[in-house]
Amino acid sequence: MAKTKTAFFCQNCGNQYPKWIGQCSACKEWNTVVEEVIQKKEDAGWNEGHKTTSKRAKALPLHTITAQADDRMILADQEFNRVLGEGLVPGSVILLGGEPGIGKSTLLLQLALKTSYRTLYVSGEESARQIKMRADRIQEGESPCHVLTETNTQQLFHQVANMEPDLLVIDSIQTLQSGKIDAAAGSISQIRVCTAELIQFAKETGTPVILIGHITKDGHIAGPKILEHMVDTVLQLEGDRHHVYRILRVLKNRFGATSELGIYEMQSTGMREVQNPSELLISTQDEDLSGTAIACTIEGLRPLMIEIQALVSTAVYGTPQRSTTGFPAKRLNMLLAVLEKRAGFKLAAKDVFLNITGGISIDDPALDLAVIIAILSSNFNIPIPRGYCFAGEIGLAGEIRPVQHADRRIAEAEKLGFTTFFTAKGTTNASSKKGLQIKKPGKIEDLLTSLFG
Repeated sequence: MAKTKTAFFCQNCGNQYPKWIGQCSACKEWNTVVEEVIQKKEDAGWNEGHKTTSKRAKALPLHTITAQADDRMILADQEFNRVLGEGLVPGSVILLGGEPGIGKSTLLLQLALKTSYRTLYVSGEESARQIKMRADRIQEGESPCHVLTETNTQQLFHQVANMEPDLLVIDSIQTLQSGKIDAAAGSISQIRVCTAELIQFAKETGTPVILIGHITKDGHIAGPKILEHMVDTVLQLEGDRHHVYRILRVLKNRFGATSELGIYEMQSTGMREVQNPSELLISTQDEDLSGTAIACTIEGLRPLMIEIQALVSTAVYGTPQRSTTGFPAKRLNMLLAVLEKRAGFKLAAKDVFLNITGGISIDDPALDLAVIIAILSSNFNIPIPRGYCFAGEIGLAGEIRPVQHADRRIAEAEKLGFTTFFTAKGTTNASSKKGLQIKKPGKIEDLLTSLFG
């Protein structure tokens, strides 16, 4: 048996030290460095106790290796397939993070219930009865999903060897504990060792593994930062628990693009896929209201029509308020400064409130045009016609700058029945096939003249 080795880790950021110190030099937190055992005995891998035929790796010339795309496992969830790059790659390891109560367990349990693949759902946080009650709300009838409530990795792999699932779901990685090291579940060393065992299992058997990871108060996945480097794909489930919409973003993907996203609607029966989010993010009021403008944004490769709401009122207190929801506050202050300096509007003594409907957050410069139109519409109390939509970036000189993927934005506006599309003067590939009128003002003054006179 090898000699027991220990090291000191920061429980906040995962940084390693050779000895104890009071303050972590990486995250500057006090009294977070603790001693943990990093090696208790020789690591025999996930297949300890099972007979396996492991092949010794051999170096091959690069030109002799055939580049062939792997056959992906197509899941029943189209939004999940879109984010992964059209399906699961065999042997891949996926890490899903998100705030508590955002719907991580519900999403993966729903995925396991509706897929046609033999799935093993391992839970270290809930009992089998709790999972059954949630499964009954999501889907009725039989499913190829098997449930295991276990936290010990050796017992877990024993069940895996007997069942041989096509897909393995772990809820969550912070609850697993390996007998190879003497440390508490959720510690830095336990998370690293358990993840390494699961990665070894996935690569040797070709079974995809999906891990659920907790996040810290800063919004980062709990555990060592190396955890995100070890896995193949890192997903983030975002949203506000007070709203019904959830956005599944990809932060890292070795088998696809990192610009895709999926949109879900949280319901009592689970997570519903939103195939056309533009129709849901735009309110359908009967009368025209001032202070609203429709912006066309691009999230990944998917165009979205979202509604920008603004409210401008006289400041009651001495200091005017600047409040924004879903839009960067610093960019709002910049746009207000451009309106006052370049267009001559005195908004310094007025309160400005900005909101993106649906509870989502967008950081796209193409929203600038719709933001200033919504602000001025509220200031003048003049509603914008329903058939107008906007996509353009505002520069510090007051010019309207072109945005990328103008053709996709125009196609989305045509599909939803908009009549006029406002964009920058130098925008290329801006043509309509269904009679959509495209206007290209060069400066803010030209746009305001055509809208407000």
